[in-house]
Amino acid sequence: MDLHILDHRLKVTSICKDGLVNFTHPLIKLIFLRNRTRCKFFSLTETPENYTVVLDEEGFKELPASEYLQVEGSTWLPLNVASNGHASSSSQAVGVTKIAKSVIAPLAEQHVSVFMLSTYQTDFILVREKDLAVVVHTLEEEFNIYREVGGESVPVHSQDVRNGLQKNGKEATKPTVHPVLSPQNQFCVMSLDPDTLPAIATTLIDVLFYSSSPKEGTQANQDLDCIKFFSFSLIDGYVSIVMDTEAQRQFPADLLFTSSSGELWRMVRIGGQPLGFDECGIVAQISQPLADSDISAYYISTFSFDHALVPEEDIISVIEMLHQQRKEPAC
Repeated sequence: MDLHILDHRLKVTSICKDGLVNFTHPLIKLIFLRNRTRCKFFSLTETPENYTVVLDEEGFKELPASEYLQVEGSTWLPLNVASNGHASSSSQAVGVTKIAKSVIAPLAEQHVSVFMLSTYQTDFILVREKDLAVVVHTLEEEFNIYREVGGESVPVHSQDVRNGLQKNGKEATKPTVHPVLSPQNQFCVMSLDPDTLPAIATTLIDVLFYSSSPKEGTQANQDLDCIKFFSFSLIDGYVSIVMDTEAQRQFPADLLFTSSSGELWRMVRIGGQPLGFDECGIVAQISQPLADSDISAYYISTFSFDHALVPEEDIISVIEMLHQQRKEPAC
C-alpha cells in the first residue's frame, strides 16, 4: 500500500461559541466562496463545547486574531493511505478500522500524537510536522511513502532517527482508556456536489450557526443525552458532512447522498475532560479493538474530545468492549 503525505500544512483551532459572531463572515467565505480564497483544506466541526476548525495556511489567514480563537501551536501534516494508487474502499470494514493496525497503532507505540479526520471520501491522519521523520521511519516497512510536492508524488525515505524509537511495540506502555459515552443521536455520513452548495446555503448556515441542540447550554454527561454534533469538510474540492438525523431532515433529500446502504451510525464520545494534544495513543485505544472485531468506524478528533462513529447495530457491543478494556489493568 501507499502512504501519501499530502501537500497541506494545517492549523488546528478552536472558536469559542460566545465569540462566533466574530468569525461568521470568514467561515461563510471559506465554505461557500472557495474560489475567492486559496484554501484547499477546510473542516469545521461543532460540538457542545466549541467549533473546531482545521484548515491550511491560506485558510488560516482568513481567521482574525481574537481572544475567542485558540490555536494549537504545531503545524500538522495530513497522511492518507491508498491502495493501488486509490483510496481503499473495497474492504468490508471502513474508516479507521482499515488503518488502525498498519498506521495508528505503530505511531502510538512510537509516542506520536495523531489527530484523526474521517470524511465521506477517505480518512486523514494528521501528525505534527516535527514528528514526520519518526513517522516515516516507523511506517516505511509497511508502506511506499510519497510526499506531494507541487502536484507531483515524490518518494520519501527515512533519515537516521535516534530519538528513543521503540524497538518492539510490546515495550510501549498501554495507556488507560478514557471514559466513553454514547449519545442517543443517529448520525449520517453524507456528501454532495460542491457546485450545489449555494442551493443549501441558507439551511447550512442555519444549522451551523443558529440552531440549538436538544439540551442547549448543558454538557452531555449521560449515555442517553443527545448532543450537538455537526461536521462539514471541504477538502481538495470534495464535500463531507456528518450530522444527526434531526439536522438531516432540514436539508433537501435530492442533493445529499450517502452510501448505497444508507447506514445510520451511533457515536462513541471519548474523554471525561478535554483530552489535549500531547497524549499519545487515544485513537489507538479505540480503533484497535474495533479493527480486531472488524467493525467499521469513522473517527473525528476535535479540539477538546474525540468521536468515533460506528454502525448502529454494533453500538452496544462496542460500548461493552470499550468499558471492558478500560477495566483491564494497563500492561
